[in-house]
Amino acid sequence: MRRSEPLRALVRETALDPGDLIYPLFICPGKGIRNPVSSMPGVFNLSVDEAVREAEEAARLGLGGLLLFGLPATKDEQGTGAWDDNGIVQQALRALKQTAAAKKLVLVADVCLCEYTSHGHCGVVVKSGDNFDVDNDLTLELLARTAVSHAKAGADVVAPSDMMDGRVAAIRRALDTEGYAQTPILSYASKFASAFYGPFREAADSAPQFGDRKTYQMDGANLREALREIDLDIEEGADMILMKPAMPYLDVVRAARERVDVPIGAYQVSGEYSMLQAAFEKGWLDRDRAMMESLLGLRRAGADFIVTYFAKDAAKLLA
Repeated sequence: MRRSEPLRALVRETALDPGDLIYPLFICPGKGIRNPVSSMPGVFNLSVDEAVREAEEAARLGLGGLLLFGLPATKDEQGTGAWDDNGIVQQALRALKQTAAAKKLVLVADVCLCEYTSHGHCGVVVKSGDNFDVDNDLTLELLARTAVSHAKAGADVVAPSDMMDGRVAAIRRALDTEGYAQTPILSYASKFASAFYGPFREAADSAPQFGDRKTYQMDGANLREALREIDLDIEEGADMILMKPAMPYLDVVRAARERVDVPIGAYQVSGEYSMLQAAFEKGWLDRDRAMMESLLGLRRAGADFIVTYFAKDAAKLLA
């Protein structure tokens, strides 16, 4: 049954389609801006007009959607740029909604404060001497305001990635109250405190200025805890869930797929992308084969869709 490609294709158990792929974009102020991210070959910080061009290409390639992150002009301790109705992601959403591409793509807005806070943490920081804590409950209101602002600007889906307890319920209440009951929530339900986020923090300018995120992101040793977090988010109203990172946590993707029946996504994060790119540049791996194998593995593990910086390149091969 493996003797020819037509035979292999006939009995192939797992399929990968461009519509399964979501392409992340990093939006920055200005016009005509296309700044390369040094640790992520092929990835750029884009002004709104350049993001529109990317969206048009993504639509032509048949991608499923875009995931938007913002790089604000200024930051403060509260991350007010996150819910500013004229914030950078809100500007991008309004511009994208005016294009024909928006009719073919799902526009997903990441809901978090880390890109907008001067300290780089995902919530309101309370300090006591040399110690600090992220105040979970104070952060919920700000996340809810951010989600409503994104929905108002045109987001098809809001995606909280902060890992505060109770954020899905707070966002659902706020969306329903403000007239956005039809806006789905894609929850980063199990987001681990991972070393694989390093290049992203350059791209989004979101590295913590002190401490780390281990007090609110998940311990990579814990599968059962991840499943409890997934259950809680679904109970609170999450319509979809996202696993992050992907490759080091394939067991979590599989366990979640066997446990719940909501759509599941896997985020092939920056470190996964960058280490493969480094191997490609060295000639150590076949670029096309390794890229597609990495994505197919996520689908086989149980992901219905994949957030990946390889989205455009993979779609071209699939075509």
